[in-house]
Amino acid sequence: MTQVSYEKAGNVAVITVDNPPVNALGQAVRQGLWDAITCFEGDDDARAAIIIGAGRLFIGGADITEFGKPPVKPFLPDLINRIAASPKPVIAAIHGTALGGGLEVALGAHYRIATKSAKLGLPEVTLGVIPGAGGTQRMPRLVGLDAALTLMTSGRPVSGAQALDMGFVDALAGDDLRADALAYAAHLIADGAGPRAVTDLPFPAADAALLADWRARLTKTAKGQVAPLAVLDAVIAGTELSYQDASATERRLFLSMLDTPQRSGMMHAFFAERAVAKVPEIKGIAPRDITRAGVIGGGTMGAGIATAMVLSGLHVTLVERDAESAARARDTIARNLASAVKRGKLAEAARDAVLSDALATVVGYDALSDADLVVEAVFENMDVKTQVFQELDRVCKPGAVLATNTSYLDVNQIAQATSRPGDVIGLHFFSPAHVMKLLEIVVADATATDVTATAFALAKKLGKIGVRAGVCDGFIGNRILSHYRTAVDHMVLDGASPYAVDRALVDFGFAMGPYQVSDLAGLDIGYMTRQRKAPDAHPLDRAPVFADALYHQGWLGQKTKHGYYIYDDASPKGRTDAAVTAIIAQSREGLGLTPRDFTADEITRRTMAAMVNEAARVVEEGIAQRPSDVDVVFLSGYGFPRYRGGPLHYADTTGLDVILADIRAFAQTDPHFWSPAPLLEQLAAAGKTFASLNR
Repeated sequence: MTQVSYEKAGNVAVITVDNPPVNALGQAVRQGLWDAITCFEGDDDARAAIIIGAGRLFIGGADITEFGKPPVKPFLPDLINRIAASPKPVIAAIHGTALGGGLEVALGAHYRIATKSAKLGLPEVTLGVIPGAGGTQRMPRLVGLDAALTLMTSGRPVSGAQALDMGFVDALAGDDLRADALAYAAHLIADGAGPRAVTDLPFPAADAALLADWRARLTKTAKGQVAPLAVLDAVIAGTELSYQDASATERRLFLSMLDTPQRSGMMHAFFAERAVAKVPEIKGIAPRDITRAGVIGGGTMGAGIATAMVLSGLHVTLVERDAESAARARDTIARNLASAVKRGKLAEAARDAVLSDALATVVGYDALSDADLVVEAVFENMDVKTQVFQELDRVCKPGAVLATNTSYLDVNQIAQATSRPGDVIGLHFFSPAHVMKLLEIVVADATATDVTATAFALAKKLGKIGVRAGVCDGFIGNRILSHYRTAVDHMVLDGASPYAVDRALVDFGFAMGPYQVSDLAGLDIGYMTRQRKAPDAHPLDRAPVFADALYHQGWLGQKTKHGYYIYDDASPKGRTDAAVTAIIAQSREGLGLTPRDFTADEITRRTMAAMVNEAARVVEEGIAQRPSDVDVVFLSGYGFPRYRGGPLHYADTTGLDVILADIRAFAQTDPHFWSPAPLLEQLAAAGKTFASLNR
């Protein structure tokens, strides 16, 4: 199939990229565009050219099948410069998405017309690199330094309408992009408009204060990433050098990042997120239709789930125990929607329509009789949840999917509370549920395959990343979290400060340290989990008695303004507390422990070893389908640094033999906790990696 076609519409050449599914810029497409521009230049009857994408988008970016392979001519920067050098005007007609190299092609054209809803962006930093085909040199010429840096260092796309306002799109199209692009070309021809290369525009003058502010900001917010700062360096080069020399700097920076650990980690994350929905058991299985949903419980989690559902177009009935609680849940959802309006994610009219037509907050289960799916989000107690599912079994229609949002409890036991266990599945949302991307899909023993397929379809509809998990205490994420939290609690018992632990892990790249997370979630959550597990505790388990002491003080974290940290107007993000340090010291003394110092390196090594060790067990037991699924869970739901690729990718890059050696060394003083996972031992002995199991 010809991936780039050339045809004429009167005196306008139409160059169409047709390389499904995303019109990626593989070698054949690059060569096709090169040949089409050559044809256009030699076509005396063609006064202007339009580059347009077939199918659902313009050009999605680089061809991922070429990643890691030697580059093949024509190289993308040369192609874009060739388009820019055309002696006759070239127009990029954009619909769907124009990302990365796709947008750089559009910036190489002389004019740009886009649909209002098109998404345009330079997301290279999310893959550990920078725009490498002129993006850092062309975008600032069109939108200025600040706007260009905002686009390129965040990687977030903007709509066609926003791009017009910013100045890098020249016109907006309606429903018929091709017709509107031809009309725009005719207008340019009639006006005698010639080629207008972006690089002929002046580069913005250097603003020392602005650039210094950007460097300080990125140093703080990029959390160890090199790509955002390299974008800044490339832009600064544009303020100091000619286009040719600055482009050479951009290309040098781009190429230097291709083989870096950060590029490897982010590419792993990219592919892992696309692989996670490939679940063999549901291949070819049609999901059930879901248009009406129910939510049981209107607390923070239930209201967040309901918000996510109404934002995705579902009709939602939320059930609470009394009218006051139902009204409070409605107010919470209304505030969530108001926040979406404020962020530009939702129009006010759409918000009003949701509140009037798509959302009901009620008392009583009978209102769920026509629901296609119900998600239970009540108190984390087995007796409470089984009572809820007995009621759902009574009122819900045949074929309704019954889902529990439990974080830890046995989904098999919950399913057995009904007469239809095949309809029961776990949908573990993460708080805030209308914001967080991760959705653990917990498949019980009796769950029907079309129910599993429905759960993955729902995840997609909600804009979430669904990850299949098996049934065990905590599933994938919370099971591993519990293990590495035990490791850091042991370090605090043995002498580490919780504040030093948090600092070390934030420096490692986590969004928050474990004790900051405890304060955010609430120390009562951890306490209740320990109480639930206490009857089954091993005699050699070491309990974090200091955490129990804080709970009994009533210091529950941010919601009480006091946990491991103190929260007040002067320190809204928390400040350290000498009283907490004293309580921890008393706890050690009561256990007869002599504290010792822990370096930041040892803190991170112990934390990562514990995480990797338990993750290996999760994979070996089949709780996670593949190692990369574990990585996706921690990248999407637990703040693991994306540029490190996830805990098991990190283990591969560090070396499984190194991780295993650490575990064996730590086992010298605590063989009960630091027992190496058999899978980790097997892979290390064979010289294999976790990645080998992804294939």
